Amino acid sequence: MSQTTRAKRVLTPLQERNRTVAAVAGVVFVSMIGAAYAAVPLYKAFCQATGYDGAVRKAQVAPDQVLDKTLLIRFDVNVRDLPWDFVTEQNDQTIKIGETKVALFKVTNNSDKPVTGRAVFNVVPEQAGAYFEKLSCFCFTDQTLQPHQTVEMPVLYFVDPKFATDFETRNKKEVTLSYTFYPATDVKQPAVATGEARKPG
Repeated sequence: MSQTTRAKRVLTPLQERNRTVAAVAGVVFVSMIGAAYAAVPLYKAFCQATGYDGAVRKAQVAPDQVLDKTLLIRFDVNVRDLPWDFVTEQNDQTIKIGETKVALFKVTNNSDKPVTGRAVFNVVPEQAGAYFEKLSCFCFTDQTLQPHQTVEMPVLYFVDPKFATDFETRNKKEVTLSYTFYPATDVKQPAVATGEARKPG
């Protein structure tokens, strides 16, 4: 091999530095992609734990205090890319703060094959998310409906009494709870939907 050929393979200090910078940039890029994917479940868990961004929190027990102060709870339902009808059996409920209530929802699969969906939710105003808590809910759980099956889905919830003392929420007179069903894209084994199945018609 000639000296000229060997000379072409020797990197200058500038080339060595550029190669190092490129390698570091590549590692950082891959790490950022991984962090972005990991952030989705972490963000969901954070929102549910804190009520941030209007997420409803999951509670273990109901409060032992019920205030003599009422709040109007409105319900909103939506479906995205599913052959389903999704309705609320009550447009709103007037509750006492700290009182445990049940809201009922109904879903119907209008297709000729089993379809699996998953519901997400939030509350408006966002500040109420820290105090609007559920004891049981069909959200974030795969729900598989058989062809033309109708299922009733309850939500057991309450508004924490601290809602009435927080300066951001104490003057609020109403809260909207909103659910949206999306296709469950990572389904492996269809799950049986919770709730009471009803015959079509």
